[in-house]
Amino acid sequence: MFDTPQPARPGTLHIVATPIGNLRDISLRALDVLRTADLIAAEDTRASQTLLAAHGIRARLFALHEHNEAAAATRLVEALQAGKSVAYISDAGTPGISDPGARLVAAARAAGLPVSPIPGASAVTTTLSVAGMDAPWLFVGFLPARSAARHQALRDLAALPCALVFYEAPHRVEACVGDLLEVLGGERELLIARELTKRFEQIHACPLAAAPAWLAADEHHRRGEFVLVVSPPAPAAGGEDDVEARRILRILLEELPVRQAAHLAARLSGARKNALYDLALSMKKEE
Repeated sequence: MFDTPQPARPGTLHIVATPIGNLRDISLRALDVLRTADLIAAEDTRASQTLLAAHGIRARLFALHEHNEAAAATRLVEALQAGKSVAYISDAGTPGISDPGARLVAAARAAGLPVSPIPGASAVTTTLSVAGMDAPWLFVGFLPARSAARHQALRDLAALPCALVFYEAPHRVEACVGDLLEVLGGERELLIARELTKRFEQIHACPLAAAPAWLAADEHHRRGEFVLVVSPPAPAAGGEDDVEARRILRILLEELPVRQAAHLAARLSGARKNALYDLALSMKKEE
């Protein structure tokens, strides 16, 4: 454990997570690094200046974004090789998560240079923390912009036994949710999180069947940046998975209470704990 400032290290690339909305959601360690780095690279230099100014940091920023990442990475690697400390920040959240940064990290690693993660805000984990879905999850990011390609992508994901996490822009959210409903069905739960950590933050959960009406009910529901989380599909009743779940639960219920048996069965099988808990209760009643 460290309780003293931790400045940026020479010759090291620091990947620094920044707030996704609320400027106070930044770690003390991130501020240490940003205050002392020889060079700060940013996805959007103007947006990043606002963050830095709010914390009293004055720095000349170097632009690295999706259109120049390969060339900019080369220049930053040269700076690192010269012993400079470099911090990279994206517009919001953790770089490399549906944001630039992955190519820069790969270039630094290929050159044998150290890369240090400075953890912090991420829209994915922020949303999942309030989703209440006790299940494995898959981060998909942005689906294709065109409906036909989006349908195909969703068909490929539909049967996966996990929650699906998407990012979406305000001008496409209605079309995206409509396709989620069409391909995945109306019974799966959808969590809509918009404007996370900002003044007009809103988190709404409903069956997919009810989501289009909720979006249409108020124009404000369609504003901001969105994270969408779709619950896993219901397990097929009487299928092989159900038979195996029953076998595991039958053994565990001989020695454990229902809740503990369901928890351990979920770890053993990868199935959802809530579904296994319901199944265990049903099995106890059958007995």
